[in-house]
Amino acid sequence: MRGAEYAELKAFAAVVERASFARAADHLGLSASALSQTIRRLEQRLGVRLLNRNTRSVAPTSTGEQLYERIAPMMRAMDAAVADAVSSSGRVAGRLRINTPRFAAVRFIAPRLGRFHLQYPDIELELVIDEGLSDIVAGHFDAGIRIGERLEKDVIARPLMPDFEMLAVASPDYLSRHGVPNEPADLLDHQCINFRYPGSGEMYRWAFAKGGKNVEMGVTGPLISNDQEVILEGALQGLGIAYTFDNRIYQWIKEGRLIRLLKDWSPTLPGLFLYYPRARHPQSILKAFIDCMLDRDLDPR
Repeated sequence: MRGAEYAELKAFAAVVERASFARAADHLGLSASALSQTIRRLEQRLGVRLLNRNTRSVAPTSTGEQLYERIAPMMRAMDAAVADAVSSSGRVAGRLRINTPRFAAVRFIAPRLGRFHLQYPDIELELVIDEGLSDIVAGHFDAGIRIGERLEKDVIARPLMPDFEMLAVASPDYLSRHGVPNEPADLLDHQCINFRYPGSGEMYRWAFAKGGKNVEMGVTGPLISNDQEVILEGALQGLGIAYTFDNRIYQWIKEGRLIRLLKDWSPTLPGLFLYYPRARHPQSILKAFIDCMLDRDLDPR
């Protein structure tokens, strides 16, 4: 394969993976017009249309999808081989794609970005914020981050943080107006702030446990969001009761901005894990990322 042909295929793979000419061009260090010309040359050389384009999106044709599925594993293997060859000299370099929910990216990964870059300046780290629990293999990610109860099957998982408590909280103002629930059933008479899973569109059902008794229920209220930040802000502003987890909540409780409810009913859930497919051997750049994520000295205070 000539160098130009490989460059064309690499450009094509970048567009498919990012579903965007602009994002692919940024990744490759090209202008959008230059990338478009590269894809056009590839399609002309093969004599088939590989991508469907419109003003809002780009997606592979059925032929393009088949081509991508064939070349993507080889390209990843080549990238991994080059990264391992580089690391044998003591230098760790390459591209790393991580799929993560927003709270993990902001509260856990972000405080470590500076240290990670100082230690490994030749690693290109791409963080994709995804609340929809996407398949990391289909999405061509090196690894993903999930809470334990949402882990995919047949993966290798490394714990990043301990188990956590679900916290039902509301503002003093809300409770002064609506009273305090004493058991889960009381929530049916309260205003609750709901979380909707992106992707599936399903509403999160509030689960409680006490003395071997488990309760799972749907609640209603004035606000539904697929973003935990919005849900927390709604609780702070007195819209209703939120049921979630975030280390900041403990500080807000201490400051009197939120009051914890149904403490005896709050279950403990498996913590945060970094995971990757069992069939995939982690390359040196992923190992470097895992080591940095496990550095407890960098935990948010």
